[in-house]
Amino acid sequence: MLRGIVAVLMLVCSNLFMTFAWYGQVMFKSRIERFGIMAIVLLSWAVAFFEYCFMVPANRLGSTEFGGPFSIWELKVIQEAVSLSVFAIIVQLVMKNEALRWNHAVGFVCLVLAVFFIFKK
Repeated sequence: MLRGIVAVLMLVCSNLFMTFAWYGQVMFKSRIERFGIMAIVLLSWAVAFFEYCFMVPANRLGSTEFGGPFSIWELKVIQEAVSLSVFAIIVQLVMKNEALRWNHAVGFVCLVLAVFFIFKK
């Protein structure tokens, strides 16, 4: 059980970095718009490096192949649910002009249902 909790916490950390690596140039446009696209890509890659420093060990720790509690299918759906959760929180905190609408909430509920069905034996 502890391996599963640690794996999920590492996925949360990974997704914090992922969100900033993928969407940071949008969130912080005014601060980095003076740099060229190649510099922004390289900066995103540098941030994504830390994403992988958490993601790869999390998947190994959580996978049944390495003694963890989750199948590869379960890990993938957990990662997607964590990704959307982290993204939604960061967007609400950082990007004040992006509203969370009803269709976003319905999509999130569908993802939670996916987690439920993937874990159903």
